Amino acid sequence: MNEQTLDKLQYNDLIQHVERYCISGFGRNLLRNQRPTSHLQTVKKRLQETSEARAILDATSHVPFIGVSDMEPLIGKISRGIQLEASELEAVAEFFRGARKLKRFMAEQAFFAPLLSLYAGEMSEWRSIEEDIIQSIRGGRVVDEASKELKRVRKQIDILEGRIEERLSKFLKSAANREAIQDGFVTKKQDRFTIPIKASYKHKVAGAIIDTSSRGTTVFIEPEAVAKLNAELVVKRTEEAVEIYQVLATLTGMVAEALPTIEATLDVIAQYDMVFAKGKYSQAIDGIAPRVNGVGNIRLKQVRHPLLERAVPLDFSLGDTYRGLIITGPNAGGKTVVLKTIGLLSLMTMSGLHIPAHPDTDISTFDDVFVDIGDNQDMGSALSTFSAHMHNVANIMQKAGKRSLLLFDEIGSGTEPNEGAALAIAILEEAYKRGCLVVASTHYGEIKAYSETHPDFMNAAMQFDPDTLEPKYRLLIGQSGDSNALFIARKMKLPESILRQAARYMHDKTYDQSLLDATRLTQEVVRPVVEPDQMLVKGDRVRLLETDQVGLVYAMDESLRQVTVYVDGVFSEQPLRRVRREAKALDLYPAGYDLETLFIDYRDRKEAHDFARGSKKALRRVEKEIRARQRAERGE
Repeated sequence: MNEQTLDKLQYNDLIQHVERYCISGFGRNLLRNQRPTSHLQTVKKRLQETSEARAILDATSHVPFIGVSDMEPLIGKISRGIQLEASELEAVAEFFRGARKLKRFMAEQAFFAPLLSLYAGEMSEWRSIEEDIIQSIRGGRVVDEASKELKRVRKQIDILEGRIEERLSKFLKSAANREAIQDGFVTKKQDRFTIPIKASYKHKVAGAIIDTSSRGTTVFIEPEAVAKLNAELVVKRTEEAVEIYQVLATLTGMVAEALPTIEATLDVIAQYDMVFAKGKYSQAIDGIAPRVNGVGNIRLKQVRHPLLERAVPLDFSLGDTYRGLIITGPNAGGKTVVLKTIGLLSLMTMSGLHIPAHPDTDISTFDDVFVDIGDNQDMGSALSTFSAHMHNVANIMQKAGKRSLLLFDEIGSGTEPNEGAALAIAILEEAYKRGCLVVASTHYGEIKAYSETHPDFMNAAMQFDPDTLEPKYRLLIGQSGDSNALFIARKMKLPESILRQAARYMHDKTYDQSLLDATRLTQEVVRPVVEPDQMLVKGDRVRLLETDQVGLVYAMDESLRQVTVYVDGVFSEQPLRRVRREAKALDLYPAGYDLETLFIDYRDRKEAHDFARGSKKALRRVEKEIRARQRAERGE
């Protein structure tokens, strides 16, 4: 499935919603990398997994995922040969316990989940390693019982510390030392036992200065009486560190040896994490597993777009009695939402996700889903909107086949209506001949007429409320809608004479071309004055209120209250009232900037520059064009 389709139909946005229900990075990565598939059996298996997960969640509401989230960084450390700390090994033991509980839990779910329960058989257990870790480490510390040597060394450390504290206690109680002592307690500095001594007495107390207070008023002295014992203690602590290292290294080595089976079990747990995330999402949207086929039959009943709040339920069918559907109706009436809903629900189904719909819903798998929705204008290559759409449609028609679903929004729009409609009909014909399923929206009457006469196409209309001028966002299959332009114009109090003439022109293409009385043309016309704050100058950035496009002002005719606007490489005349200034040229460009360059194509500017500098290549190109034109005129 191509990435443009996934982006346009907001599939990636939807997956981000589902990811929130994952409890581990492993599950999130698996979900993020899973793509819709056209393989019918795979789709059915994915949907069964989600349905079984949903059944378990509905029955138990809890799945014991324990310790999985901590394993991702630890697996990386073990893979790189880094020794684990005591607390990290405890996390590994917690994961072992959690994996064992999850395996037992899933094996017991055969009634609710016959498929998912089978996966538990692929999970391993590491009871001996788990027990060794638990016996050696508690509370993030290697315990004395981890090894005989460690126990022996720590006992010697306890004896030495007791003797040191005893001698220091005598030192503190001695009357001879009372005047020199700053504080009457023993403190450890740099892992050595010391006595706080007043700085003025530091040369009067026999011992080594280990540290000094921040203000310099106190020195911490290791008395000579305990110096030898402190040195022995340092040696024993080194021996202790070596023994702790040996214990951690041994346990880490045991975990590393089991790494292949750990990773295989993590793969199963990641699968469970992803599937249960789908199940939780199904609960959140009250989703169902649709019936699936591979022959192109789509029948949607009471479906909703999963990313829209308060979406109007949609009924839709395609592929059974007709293979093409043309949707008509007013702007903002919901045509685009219908196209996106059809496409997104198809992708969700092919990914094994439940959809918000009535259980009596059928969806087909497709090798490809292609879309041309929204404005594909490529500013980088200076393509017009129509050109960009045609570029996209051309790419689609190069790849589309009999197992493709094609979704076209406003097909053929953006150019001269007759040409656009003719081109759209030709595209629809070609797609039909290739066996594609096609859904397209349009305003063109010619396309509606084509759909009405084609035996394998059907019209549909977006319902419109004539009283409130608001769309109802409901799709009416078998009806032909229109843009309601005349109706809306009448509601907006457009003169009736104009409406009658427009209605006649819709059916009779003979236009009134009678000339005006010449005397009327000589009469002085009083035109409204343009207010200073409405004046526009070259380079001002403006927005066209009818099309919501952004362009640049080229010129303004104050007497006619008209503005020449440059939009997408095309100049057009616009009434001043239909243009809103967004930024002044004075604020957009530096003083002295050549505004004329804004309205010249890059290639034209480059060619002019080449001529100005006397480029021989540019001259030869022009001479070649002149000779070609002359030959064409002579008929050669």
